[in-house]
Amino acid sequence: MALLGGIEAGGTKFVVAVADVENPNEVVARASFPTLDGAKTLEKVIAFFDQYDDIASIGISAFGPIDVRKDSKTYGYVLDTPKRGWSGFNFLGTMKAWRDIPYFWTTDVNGAGWAEYKTGAAKDAENVVYLTVGTGIGAGIIVNGQLLTGYSHPEAGHLMMMKHPKDDYAGHCPFHGDHCLEGLAAGPAIEERWQQSAKELPDDHLAWEIEAYYLAQAAVDYTVTLRPEKIVFGGGVPHRQVLLPLVREKFAELMADYLEVPALDDYIVPVGNGDNAGILGSFYLAKSLL
Repeated sequence: MALLGGIEAGGTKFVVAVADVENPNEVVARASFPTLDGAKTLEKVIAFFDQYDDIASIGISAFGPIDVRKDSKTYGYVLDTPKRGWSGFNFLGTMKAWRDIPYFWTTDVNGAGWAEYKTGAAKDAENVVYLTVGTGIGAGIIVNGQLLTGYSHPEAGHLMMMKHPKDDYAGHCPFHGDHCLEGLAAGPAIEERWQQSAKELPDDHLAWEIEAYYLAQAAVDYTVTLRPEKIVFGGGVPHRQVLLPLVREKFAELMADYLEVPALDDYIVPVGNGDNAGILGSFYLAKSLL
């Protein structure tokens, strides 16, 4: 039986898995482990895949920023990142040195976004923004059925933001402080601002009004620039059911009837594949190489 490999390379943990080429939705085997430095983590990845001789291709969905330009000297590398032991690490080259098979190399949000496009909340759309809101914020963008890549992959979690009038938080982003979406709305920003995690805050807390304001601004920005058919929210923070109704409400207020969009319950939606989106997307992308 030919197999597909999937690597969901997160900043906190790695998930590795294999699936049948003919049925990538069925995971044959799966493992996860904490993210260490590049060399130690890839040792664990390779040890897992060493158990299988019949892997046809592997999809890698990696935390970034990463180099996705095939004509670059550092194609396949993790670029400058605060994650210790990863800046300048040749991720793709290490995998190719282990076994020279086809690899699909992309970002973690592209992997999850591709899964949502193929079988999840956006399976009926051709133009999609998938936004993950968790430890960081990132976006996988699909335009006319293709992952969007320009000079490099999008870093749409670092959109510039207008601050909420009730928010005096200094921001979490080491590059942009309180000027960008990730610095104001990622999980660590919520926790630092309120001294409670998103899981712990009550539904009626001011935190959700402020969070919805920033995510709605982002949704407006993506709408006016990309005109997607769906905006899909994933990651840990949108698990709180109080959030997306507030985002839709604030989106309508900020858009102010300027552009026509689908009904908001169908336009701003939660992830359909849950926590499996990243690994499923890796399988689908691996299969696209065959």
